[in-house]
Amino acid sequence: MEPLQQLINILLPVFIVVLCGFIYSKVSPTDISVANKLNMNLFVPVLIFSVMASKDFQILNYLGVLAAGVFIVLFSGVVALPVVRMMGLQWRTFLPPMMFNNIGNLGIPIIVLTFGESVLPLAIVLFMVENLLHFTVGMKMLNPRANFVRVLRVPIVVASLLGMSFSLLGWHLPQAIQISTDMMGQISIPLMLFALGVRISNVDFREWRIGVIGGVMSPLTGLCGVAIIALLFDLPEDWLGVLIIFACLPPAIMNYMVAEIFNQEPHKVASIVMTGNLMSLVILPIVLLTVV
Repeated sequence: MEPLQQLINILLPVFIVVLCGFIYSKVSPTDISVANKLNMNLFVPVLIFSVMASKDFQILNYLGVLAAGVFIVLFSGVVALPVVRMMGLQWRTFLPPMMFNNIGNLGIPIIVLTFGESVLPLAIVLFMVENLLHFTVGMKMLNPRANFVRVLRVPIVVASLLGMSFSLLGWHLPQAIQISTDMMGQISIPLMLFALGVRISNVDFREWRIGVIGGVMSPLTGLCGVAIIALLFDLPEDWLGVLIIFACLPPAIMNYMVAEIFNQEPHKVASIVMTGNLMSLVILPIVLLTVV
């Protein structure tokens, strides 16, 4: 019963906050875009910076997990490519959701609840890796003429680069400022979960078939990457557990937002993203039973 109780303690708090967002949006329809913008432009960047600029964080100690995250993200796209061709799908529609998963809304809270606050830097590094790849490789996939200079203006990218600079140079914030940034960063995780619940309430099931395919393929492609890494390298147990959770997360909501910007079949991407997040209610408990 102990693993089951631990599983409940990990997932139930996450799903309760998501459910609150879902119920609230049904009872009182709301525009979550303002909160999302505030979170992505302020609270999440502050969370990244506060962790990376803290005295306990040394970026050079996490180069292994950084490289593993890059490999899993890119390899997921390679593995999914034959499925795209076999099913006659547009690769710009299907591949990004397979590569860029929901490390923000679901991954960070689940990883921290599973392994404790000590692994928060691992989760932040993976979150940073995915976002840097999403705003560079992902944007280039959807728009070959994308300007990388604009990427440097994205708050999450700015926070990541500043955080890495502080870590490499050994700089630290004064205690009062560090506490302030920690407090602001802590707002981001529950707000991301609440926003996920609001988004799920607007799921459109007209493209449910491609959504189910994506919901299954997303964790499978990620696990293929983790399997290769585990075979080639002797990873610490907590690193391997974090990477397994990272690999099995559903597609990120950001995929839909980017697809909408570039008019890349956003209705299909929305189905892949939302159906995948709903399917994670079944997939994630199974995955967590293997790592707890």
